[in-house]
Amino acid sequence: MNRLFVTGLSYKTAPVAIREQFVVPSSGQAEVASALRRECGLSEVVLLWTCNRVEIYGVSEGTRPTPEALMQCLVRSPLQVGSELYCHEGADAVHHLFSVASGMDSMVLGETEITGQVKNAYEKAHAAGHTGKLLNRLFQKALETAKEIRTRTGIGKGAASVGSVAVQHAQKIFGSTLHGKKVMVIGAGDMAEKCLRHLAKKGVASIVVVNRSVDKAQLLAEKFGGEAVSFGHCLDSMAAVDMVITSTGCPHIILERRDIETVMAGRADRALVIMDIAVPRDVAPEVRGIPGVHLHDIGDMEETIRENIQYRQQDLALCWSIIGSKAAELELRMSVAARAV
Repeated sequence: MNRLFVTGLSYKTAPVAIREQFVVPSSGQAEVASALRRECGLSEVVLLWTCNRVEIYGVSEGTRPTPEALMQCLVRSPLQVGSELYCHEGADAVHHLFSVASGMDSMVLGETEITGQVKNAYEKAHAAGHTGKLLNRLFQKALETAKEIRTRTGIGKGAASVGSVAVQHAQKIFGSTLHGKKVMVIGAGDMAEKCLRHLAKKGVASIVVVNRSVDKAQLLAEKFGGEAVSFGHCLDSMAAVDMVITSTGCPHIILERRDIETVMAGRADRALVIMDIAVPRDVAPEVRGIPGVHLHDIGDMEETIRENIQYRQQDLALCWSIIGSKAAELELRMSVAARAV
């Protein structure tokens, strides 16, 4: 008998220090999916990695492997988690994915980025031959549900992304305005661009974009009238800014304590705010101990995120109603298909 399940951890169950241990670079994700099918006996599998969750959606033909056994395939060192892991089976797994795809389980309620991330995860698995009838139906229905929620409710209108929340959080630190501030963004991906869009609206004085690929940094910097800098010259340029936002996809720390100490040595008494919204983190946690440095990671922004939720409360009931209806449709279809076998 085929068993549908999802297991993983998210911002609700595990801090960023734990979540970042399970992030697998894009180049290794296909290998992990194959290992899960081979070593855990899964007939189908989709892996979902975001800055706020790491989840394995699978179908087992016999006894479902334990969450610990499944998550062990994502890391090389011995697993050191327990209560942080969750597992949902059958109808509960269906409801969970529909909630995730619709932005209802996101740190930023109603955010739209997650729908694209779910779609991308599914398409990668499908192209690699890791999905079958069950997960194909599940993910297609989940994306259909997310689309209907966007169409029929206002849950996504004005919904903040992690990038915009980082900027809001920075405003609290600087006293409600970023006008005249000098900002550095490390990373040139989608999250970095979203941050820059919000920063540009806040009237920052200057923008510096840092990336290992200077050409990519240049392309992004030009959109906002900023300056591109290579990562090798990052610390020199950092000495002149008021705030740094990091959002790279690097699998390891890129700014150590000694790096920031070097920067602060040339700043006299000027404080430096660092917003690290990357998972895994870009900045060593020990940087918090440097006088004059205010380091905030994605886990520190939850209060700002909770404040945003109140503006979308009125649409929650309809969202959950749509999810319940769509889940029931899928469960009925799956039940009929199972009886026909």
